[in-house]
Amino acid sequence: MTTGLLIIAGFTAAFCMAAKRISGTVITAPMVFLALGWLVSRTDLLPLTEMEETLHLVAEIALIIVLFLDAAQIDLRVLRVRHVWPVRMLTIGLPLTIAPGTLAAFPFLPGWPLAAVALVAAILAPTDAALGQVVVTNPVVPKRVRRALTVESGLNDGMALPAVLPFASLAAEAMDGGATDGLVFGAMQLVLGPLVGIAVGWIGGRALLFAKDHHLTANTFEGVGALALAGAAYLGATEIGGNGFIAAFVAGLFFGNVVGGRCKFVYEFTESEGQLLTWGAFLLIGLVLVPDALHHLTLTNLAIILLSLFVVRPAAIWLSLLGTDASPTTRLFFGWFGPRGLATALFALLIVERVTPEIAEPVLALAVNTVWISALLHGLSAAPAARWYGALVKTMGPCPETMEIKSSARPLATSGDEG
Repeated sequence: MTTGLLIIAGFTAAFCMAAKRISGTVITAPMVFLALGWLVSRTDLLPLTEMEETLHLVAEIALIIVLFLDAAQIDLRVLRVRHVWPVRMLTIGLPLTIAPGTLAAFPFLPGWPLAAVALVAAILAPTDAALGQVVVTNPVVPKRVRRALTVESGLNDGMALPAVLPFASLAAEAMDGGATDGLVFGAMQLVLGPLVGIAVGWIGGRALLFAKDHHLTANTFEGVGALALAGAAYLGATEIGGNGFIAAFVAGLFFGNVVGGRCKFVYEFTESEGQLLTWGAFLLIGLVLVPDALHHLTLTNLAIILLSLFVVRPAAIWLSLLGTDASPTTRLFFGWFGPRGLATALFALLIVERVTPEIAEPVLALAVNTVWISALLHGLSAAPAARWYGALVKTMGPCPETMEIKSSARPLATSGDEG
């Protein structure tokens, strides 16, 4: 085991030494660490049983922190008033991705309850900008476009989760013969989770402002406190029967909008320690989940995945942006760059214990196969497409894509605003 961990540590160090140069190529960090995990799984260097337990722990921690910090970076007032593209993609595009996704997958899953097919569509709906990071960091792509993709990616995982949970409960009931306990449990999760999140986020934000105004804390300690709040929201909601992940997401929204950008750690962690946590999650997915998922990759599953990537998401985003000032090319660009990443895999892991084995294993395999296929396709296309799109926008002259939108002092989201 020590040898395997030593190889992973050495590889990670070497990757970091060349990360800036690699980031400008078609190779992305998620691709690299998914592949590394899969390669290590082909050896006997790490005990997969122990790694599976580690995956669940790391996955939960990663999802809690990502949901909290992504939400904390969003200025809701600015988003509502000045950023119509991400609002449309979230409020119209996300539901349109789930509904047609259900219809598209239904013929390929005969015998499955409709709720189980809808569960698949909901798990495949959230996007992860990390799989095409160069698109949201390359200054060739207009800032407004980068910002829209970053905000959508930061919020849609938290907004998709409330759809995943009821569909999981309904699917379990359909397979068990119509029990009603699952619906009651799901309703409690959807109600109590946000209530805990609101309380923790608002109280935590006010407490931080009080501490800063009275010089009781410093930046380093604020960071520890922010992570503690994310954990408190999760644990508090779980303790009373709510959903901890929804609580963490809602807590991040309220905390971020109360402190108004005065907690620098929220942005800095995402770009530093958050990267390591994300890489570790992708590594464990490649190590533990990808090998088994590959054994379940059938032509039927491949058809569902490709329809989701190439048809369902692009069509939903295109329709959601009708009537806005986004050009047809920009709508297509948004539609393609909706890579499926950590949220898709982690949501699938979450529902494995909530649904019957007949659908749990196929759903998990479908989600994991979607992640590595998306990491490959979106990673390979990110840099060339960003250059192509940036050059095309230049030829358009002054246009809505290059229009600068003034916002408040707090950035709406980090990655999309920085070249």
